[in-house]
Formats: sequence, C-alpha cells, structure tokens
Amino acid sequence: MIGTYAAALTIGVASLAIGQAAIVLCGRRRWSWAAAPVGLAILCAVCWGTVRLPGEGSISAIAVLLLLAASLVYLQGRGVWREPFAAGWPVAVLAALAASLPFVVEGHFGILGTSFNPDMSQHLLAADQLAHGHAGQLIRQGYPLGPHSIVVALNKGLGISLVDGFSGLMVAVAVMAPLSALAAFRDLRALPRTAAALLVGLAYVVASYFAQGAFKEVMLAFFLLGFVLFLREGAREPVDSPLRFVPAALIAVGAVYTYSFPGLLWLLGTVVVWALVELALRQRPRPGLTRAALVALGVLVVLVAPEIGRMIDFEKFETFNPNGPGLGNLFGQISPFEALGIWPSGDFRLAPGDGSVPAAGYYLGAAFATVLLLYGIWRCWRARETVVLSGLFVAAFAYLAARVGGTAYTSAKAIEIAAPLCALTILLPLTQEAVWGASVSTRQKVSTAAWGAFVAAAGLCTALAFANAPVGPSSYSASLTGLRPLVANGSTVVLASPEFLAEDHGTNYIAWELRGGRVCIETRAEAAGKPPKGVRYVITEGSRREPPFKGLRVRRVADPYVLWEVKGPVAPHSVCPLIAVRQARQGPAR
Repeated sequence: MIGTYAAALTIGVASLAIGQAAIVLCGRRRWSWAAAPVGLAILCAVCWGTVRLPGEGSISAIAVLLLLAASLVYLQGRGVWREPFAAGWPVAVLAALAASLPFVVEGHFGILGTSFNPDMSQHLLAADQLAHGHAGQLIRQGYPLGPHSIVVALNKGLGISLVDGFSGLMVAVAVMAPLSALAAFRDLRALPRTAAALLVGLAYVVASYFAQGAFKEVMLAFFLLGFVLFLREGAREPVDSPLRFVPAALIAVGAVYTYSFPGLLWLLGTVVVWALVELALRQRPRPGLTRAALVALGVLVVLVAPEIGRMIDFEKFETFNPNGPGLGNLFGQISPFEALGIWPSGDFRLAPGDGSVPAAGYYLGAAFATVLLLYGIWRCWRARETVVLSGLFVAAFAYLAARVGGTAYTSAKAIEIAAPLCALTILLPLTQEAVWGASVSTRQKVSTAAWGAFVAAAGLCTALAFANAPVGPSSYSASLTGLRPLVANGSTVVLASPEFLAEDHGTNYIAWELRGGRVCIETRAEAAGKPPKGVRYVITEGSRREPPFKGLRVRRVADPYVLWEVKGPVAPHSVCPLIAVRQARQGPAR
C-alpha cells in the first residue's frame, strides 16, 4: 500500500510541477489544468531517454529529481498554486478513492487485472530487464517503454517495487485525468465542477481498462483529453508567444513514448481537423499562429526523432495483424455505445443481458446517452467548441477505421480512448445550462434533470468497473518466465499455495507466464503425492531439499522457484492442457 501511494504521489506531484513550469515558460501566466499531461509526457521522454544509460535507471531518477527541483524553484512566487489547491483537492481525493476501489474490494494490493488481462506480467518483465540493463523482446520489437522507464526510475530512486510502481502510475493517471478535465468546468460551482470532471476523466471504459491493468490505453486517453483541453484553453485565452503550442507538442511526444506512432494519429488528426474548421469559419488564421505551429512541430520532430527507428520496428508488432484472431482478452467486438458511459456491467467485455442487469437496461442507458451526445454536439457547435468536436470526430473516425480494417482488440482500444471526449461533449453544455438554484426556464429544468440522471447512471457504471477489478500477486519475479524455454519440450505441473490460487488469481498468472506449453496448476493437496500422468517437470516454490514427489531431481533453481525433472521415462500423453497464448489471455468473467 505504501509503495503504491508513494509512487502515485511522486508521479502526480512531479507531473503537475514540471508541466506547469513548461507551460509558464511557454508564455502562460496563470494555472493550466493541462499541466498534468504535459508533465507526465516529459517524464516519459526523460526517463526513456536516460534509463538505458549506465546506472540502469539511477540516472533517470536523478534527472526527474533535478527537473522537479528546478520547476519548483522556477514557479516560486508566481502565484500559480492557489487554484489547483482550492478547486483540485476534492477531485483528487475522490478520484484517488475511486482508483483504490479494486484494492479495497480485493483486500490487498498487487498486480492489477490479473484474471482480466495477464499482459501486466509481460510489462513487469520488460521493466525488470530495463532495471538490470538487459534488452528484452519488447525492446527489440520497438515497443514503447516510456511508462516502464518511469517505473524503473521509481524503483531505483525510491526503492518502490515494480508492481507498486505500475499500480502507482495507474492511480496517478486516474487522479490526474479528472484534474485536467477541470479546465472545461473551472468557472462552475464546486459540486457540478467536481462531478463533471470525475466523469470525464474516469469514464466507464477508461475505468474498465484501469481494471485490467491496461495503463498504456488509459494514458493515451489522458493525453488526448489533455491535448484537446490545452488547445481549447489556448483558443479561449490566447498567449502572445511563439512557444504557445509547445506544451501541446510535448503531450504528443508523451503519446509517442507511451503508444508509439499510433498515439500520434488521434492528436495530429485533431489538430488538422481543428485547423480546417477554424480556417473555414475565420477565413484566415490569427497573427503569429503559423509561426507558433511551426515551432511546435519542430519541437515534436526533434524530440521523437530518436524513436523513429523503433516506431518502424513496432509497425510489425503482432497486434496490428488484421488476419490474426484479434480478440486478445475479449469475447468479441464490444459495443461502441460503451464509450457513452452508461453500461451497467462490471465487465465491459460482456454483451447486453449477459450480466445481472437485463438487456433492456443497457439499451435504455445507451439510448439516453446517445440523445445527450447528439444534443451536446449541437450545443458545442453553437458555442464554437471546435476543438472538442474535432477531437470527437477524429476519435470516431479512428474507431470506424479500426472496426473496418483492424481487429476487435484494436477497435476496443479506440472506444476507450474516445470515452473521455464523449463524456466531455455530453457534460460540457449540460453542466453550463443546469441551474444550481431556482429554475428559470423549461430548458434549464430539463438540462438539470438530464445532468443529474446522467451523472448518477454513469457514475454507478464507473464504480462497478472499478469494484470489479481483479488484483493479483503483490510481488513479481521474472524467474518463472525464465523457466519457460526449459519446460517447452515436456508437460509441467506447477504446485502453488491455495491462498495464491484462490485469492491472488494465481492460476491465470501462472498460465500466462508459462504459456505455449502443457501446464497443470494445482496445490500439493490436489496432487495427492504424485504428479499428473505424462508430466515431465514440476515447479515449486521453496527449498530444493524437499522434493514434492519421489523420483525427482533438481533441474534448475531460479529463486524463488525450483524446477524438478522426473527421473526416467514418462507417459507419452499428458493430461495437462495446452496453455495457448489466446487461452492464457482470457480470464474468467467476473
């Protein structure tokens, strides 16, 4: 618990301070709620740029510490901290409580999403390899490792475990996303401002991806939201500086180091659409706008240039293969209506009616939210919210492209990334029109009622997603993965404690770590003193002096695991199932 919250606090404070310093340096004098995504993007770039230097992450920790100290000194006396403390603390506290629901419900801290999506162990392995100066498979494939580098910096600088580091990173993003959403509601009263910001930053599908430990998608949704809100802020309160768009370029840099080249598609697409709309409405750009845009583009190109080769390698990554099964941990295509926030299920993968709520509940919620979205689009157009609508248009186009030319796995990610912008489009006009006192007109009464109904329904769905998140082991070791090549030519039984299997979702965790072979997973009591038929290898935790069965010899000790091998011949046919990659990824519905 201490490690998770220490990591979240460190990332949150560093992101806010470093991001605000960068924004002030670029000409803005008042507080910007876009500070968090700007700062987190800088952390991704700095940590990834230094994590491979000698010291295996220690230099990253030092670099972040120096950046934080310099930012605090630079901001000293500039009077930018009053607003974030006054308006931000209720949002931060409530968001932190929401992000803590998985740990409260499960009763312990550990690896998020183990039975939903065991991919986190692969990310832990990559971070472990970075922390030990090794180049693993993900590094060689061009996989973006900016977030992993932040976790390594926490590990080297503060001694926070990798598991706690990733959990803390996700909690920090879950807190910073609603804080950034305050930019759209900063002039409202505390209650509507706080509620709207929480639902935009923690939309249902975002909370669902948090529940399965999918930090990259959660971060990209956060970057896109912050990017749109920063551009909106600049359009409403223009800064007379050639550096005015540099913070937006920095957010785009963070998207690259988190999500590689696909991360740019949403952000650059938003800029292009917004520019075309503004040109059509204004006929000519504002003075100095072209120069500022070119400066920002130059900053983006310079900072992502070192990653271009890896982005080219990443294009061949298996996720982009439309001919593959494309399901990942899904059961099929998920509904795009989930992006609207009202989906009364703790598991976003389930079809309407498959959970405890009848299908009619899903359809009514989707219909209500769709009406509000269409109304929001109309009102936002009337109010010249062109940046918000441009981002929403690009997000919708990205989903359609993924649905037509991609896989169910990629289209689901597109839905998650679009969810905060859908919530923003719904809540922005409703929150401004609702009357927080005596009603004045029929439209205001209707807006107030619609706002209350949407906040209640969407808030409940988000809470369900958080409460349903599985939490796995509290520690991680790369040793089990390291044993996979040794057991590839035979069947294996893993003997684990009953508590690990029953309480920490250990079955899914072990299956993912040893995927690709025939594996039985059971307790010693279930084994009843002998290995299953056809088993060649036995893996246990503990001492090598106590073989679990007779007729075993030690093949390899990989602390905390011991690999045993059966002496002599074994039956040709094993009763252990083949743990294929797809099977290991699909955890049970909860």
